[in-house]
Amino acid sequence: MTELHDSRPSGTAARIALTACGVALAALLLTPLAALGRSFDGSAALLQVTGQVLNTGDPNLKLPASGLTLTLAWATLALLVVTLAGAWQRARWFWITGLLAFVTSLAAVLLLDRTLADSAAQVASSTLRPGAKRALRNFYEGGGMNLGLFVPMLAGLVAAGAGLSAQPAWWQRLNRLRALLVPAAAIALAVLVGAGIVLVVQPPVNATGQALGAWGGWLSRTDLVYFVYSTLFAPITRLQPFLDSLKLATPLIFTGLSVAFAFRTGLFNIGGPGQLTMGAIAAMLVGVYGPEGLGWFLAPLAVIAAGLGGALWGAIPGFLKARFGSSEVINTIMLNYIASGIFIFLIGSNTFPFFGRQMNLPIKAPGDEAQSYELHQGARLPTLIQVLNVGTPEQMKLSLGWLFALVTYLLANVFLKSQRQRTLLAAGLALLVGALTWRVGVPVQLDGSQLNASFLIALACVGIFGVLMWRTATGYALRAVGLSPKAAEYGGISVARNTILAMTIAGMFAGLAGTHYVMGGALDSYRLKGNMPVNVGFDGIAVALMGQNTPVGVVASALLFGTLDTGGVDADLKLDAINRDIVTVLKALVVLFIAAGGFLSKRITNPPPPQLAQASGPAQRGTAETPTGTPAQLASPAPAGQPNVGRASAEIAREENTREGGQ
Repeated sequence: MTELHDSRPSGTAARIALTACGVALAALLLTPLAALGRSFDGSAALLQVTGQVLNTGDPNLKLPASGLTLTLAWATLALLVVTLAGAWQRARWFWITGLLAFVTSLAAVLLLDRTLADSAAQVASSTLRPGAKRALRNFYEGGGMNLGLFVPMLAGLVAAGAGLSAQPAWWQRLNRLRALLVPAAAIALAVLVGAGIVLVVQPPVNATGQALGAWGGWLSRTDLVYFVYSTLFAPITRLQPFLDSLKLATPLIFTGLSVAFAFRTGLFNIGGPGQLTMGAIAAMLVGVYGPEGLGWFLAPLAVIAAGLGGALWGAIPGFLKARFGSSEVINTIMLNYIASGIFIFLIGSNTFPFFGRQMNLPIKAPGDEAQSYELHQGARLPTLIQVLNVGTPEQMKLSLGWLFALVTYLLANVFLKSQRQRTLLAAGLALLVGALTWRVGVPVQLDGSQLNASFLIALACVGIFGVLMWRTATGYALRAVGLSPKAAEYGGISVARNTILAMTIAGMFAGLAGTHYVMGGALDSYRLKGNMPVNVGFDGIAVALMGQNTPVGVVASALLFGTLDTGGVDADLKLDAINRDIVTVLKALVVLFIAAGGFLSKRITNPPPPQLAQASGPAQRGTAETPTGTPAQLASPAPAGQPNVGRASAEIAREENTREGGQ
């Protein structure tokens, strides 16, 4: 995607399309096309592209009609072959056949879902005994597409994008997504390695008791790969599990922002667990011992206290780094142990020895469990369902005002050209539309959810991160210090002050994660508890790395990890050899491959911005034309006595070029 454009797609785009179509053809021919039904334990009736069905589940299952689905699958196969030939010749039209392959495979999936739904309805209304009726209906409801349809659908989109990259306008749009290449490649590689683990570890599920043979065993094993991953990602398709995923993702957003903010300023904040702990302790002290007469005003005070507790624990290593040059990595690790000691001291016992005397400490609640007293009612955060419910407790309706506000904000950013308009007017319009449409709701049925208003605080922190880092002079100074401290200091920026500020803000983000557990009742009670999972502070490192240290990327990666954690529970229940450890393996692989840059070339993932590329030419070395046409000294030193942050500016220009896709 970095090659000069001519009338044909680039060689890189053609190779991408060739690879995608080749893998899709192999998936069509060598893996199940769809599951015409699936039971809870994973056994299924597997439809192949040849029309044959391998049934490893109920032998008495009446198979639904699949002729039209097979026809669309063969049409997809033909279109992939044509796309493959077009990509080989670097033809200008192969994006059309790639898009058609996506359309036909999607049509096959939708038709299959409709067929299975009709079959399930017929089974439910039949005269079979109730037990058999329920088993058959569940078997049908578990069916759907498999690797043979999913991979071609994905390959068609990839081939269409690769072909469209020949057009300058589309190439610029795709180039803005360059920052997504490394996490996308890392996720793909992690999925492939995880698939290999599933193939080796999990035996074929066969409820019939008959031998499957080599080909049947292969189909059953590849079906299990899709079954495992569809189970892991199933929470995003249903509201109740999706809310559970958001609940698990909320503390990851806080800690991910903490690590990402420090990374952006050239620091490595590994003190998330300690900062979270101190934030939770501060929120507990205000929520339990604050004036109960303040009512609902006590909750904002507890939130502020949580932020200040984490900020203090982050400022200490920042000060030590700025004043004495000591490593923030070592200091934050040591402060984690100190915070853990304070945590245990406060809620571990009601008494402690002090110079031979037994002193009382009225923090721990009565009983054997290590926990504090419950927070006052006014210090508790409401659940998100309570915030968004515009109906009654009996007839719940979730407000759509937030959705209308989000759409308004996105559209305003598209049509408004000025940066100030995008920053202020778009946000104002979104708030106005959200307020006017807040009472518009959609009825839902939920069993309850522990997702609380700390999720909204996390989203507010995302906005603070973005505005502060990329819309203020303070953020520019912080990034300049992170990219080149010497150049920033030469330009008049205080490295020491910005180091302390960066670690303070990073600690604040991590400290606010304590509101989720203490004030939000995420641990089934509104109190500080000994089983608080402070290790999410370390998980924030993986979230920040996968999110490419951007606020939107942190939210996306936190949601991915929360979804995997939620889906891992179902995978653990349904399969014998696969448990929730597969989620840990996938997370570790993602981090490993991101650290390796997704094995992608630097020329692809981080090319120099156009002005730097021009500046490297022999005729323009040291001076480059900015997009506005004004000369900018990017690499050459400034005359004596004049401030210069040229190197930092050049690095920030490179960063901005790659950041656009991440946000």
